[in-house]
Amino acid sequence: MELPKLIATSVVRGSEKGQSHGGVFLIDFQETSTSQCLDWNDGSIDFTGRGWDRGLRGIEFFDEKIWIAASDELFCYNSKFELLGSYKNEYLKHCHEISRKDHLLFLTSTGYESLLVFNLKTNKFIWGLYISKNGDQWVGQRFDPMISGGPPFINNYHINMVSVNESGVYISGLNTKALLRLKSDMSISTVCSLPQGIHNAQLFGDGVIFNDTQSDVVRVVSSSGTSKVFQVPSYKEDLIEYNNVDDSKIARQAFGRGLCIISPTLIAAGSSPSTISLFDLEKHERVATVSLTMDVRNAIHGLEVWPFK
Repeated sequence: MELPKLIATSVVRGSEKGQSHGGVFLIDFQETSTSQCLDWNDGSIDFTGRGWDRGLRGIEFFDEKIWIAASDELFCYNSKFELLGSYKNEYLKHCHEISRKDHLLFLTSTGYESLLVFNLKTNKFIWGLYISKNGDQWVGQRFDPMISGGPPFINNYHINMVSVNESGVYISGLNTKALLRLKSDMSISTVCSLPQGIHNAQLFGDGVIFNDTQSDVVRVVSSSGTSKVFQVPSYKEDLIEYNNVDDSKIARQAFGRGLCIISPTLIAAGSSPSTISLFDLEKHERVATVSLTMDVRNAIHGLEVWPFK
C-alpha cells in the first residue's frame, strides 16, 4: 500500500501573545518525513478564550492555489506557501472547517451559527446562511454578508463542519446532535442523529464517519447501524509537554479533530498533541502514526491530501 502525503493545520490552545499559536505542516507517510510550511504567530488576534482566534483551520484547493481559513480571515497561497491574498468578512468568526464545490467555497462561521459562501473566481463573499432551530425543525435563513443586519453573534450549536458534494451541503457541530443537509431551496433536513461533542461528520459509503471527540475514537457507522471504532492514540503522561497547564485552556490528550478520506479503505485522523494517524478500514487497524509535537496544547485542525507534486 502506498501511503499518502498530507497537509495539516494546527491550533495551539492556551498560547499567549508573542507565541506561535498554530501552523501548517506537510506529512509524507511514504517517505516518513514532515516539514513545517507556516508558523502562525499573528499577535493581532483575540487571545481571550481557549482556542478563540488562535491557529489555522480548514484547508481547500482551487486553480493550483491553497486556501486556508483562520478564525476570521481566509488566506490564499501558492504551492510554495507564498501569500497571494487574504479576505475578511464581518460575519466570519471562529471559522472551523471549509469545503469547496466547483468555484464556491463554503466556510463555517461558528461564532455566527452560519455558513458563508465565497466565490473563488471573483474573490468575494456572496451569501450567508444563518442556522437555527424552531422546536424540532432546523431553519436556514439566507442573508447578504456584505451588508449590515445579518445574524447575531451566537454559538449555541457550535457549527464546526461543512462538507459539500453532488447531493447537497452537509453541516454538523458540537451540539447539533445530527448531521444536517441543506437543500437547494435553503430548507434543512436531518440526515441522521449523532452524539454530542463531535467533529468532522460527513457522509461515507452508505453511512457516516466522524471524530467522536468526547469518546476519543473515530466512528464509521453504516446505514444499517453497524459501526467500526478506531481508538485515538494517547501517550504516557511523562512524555507530554505542558501537562501541568490548566486543562480548561488546552486541548486534552486524545482530543480528536481533523479527518481526511484518502480512499474507501484508508482514512487519516488528527488528535492532540498534534498527531496524525492512518487507519485501514478493511484490516481494522492503525497502520501509521506521526506525532508533530508532544505539546498537549497543540491540536490538529484541518487535514487534507496534498495535491501537488
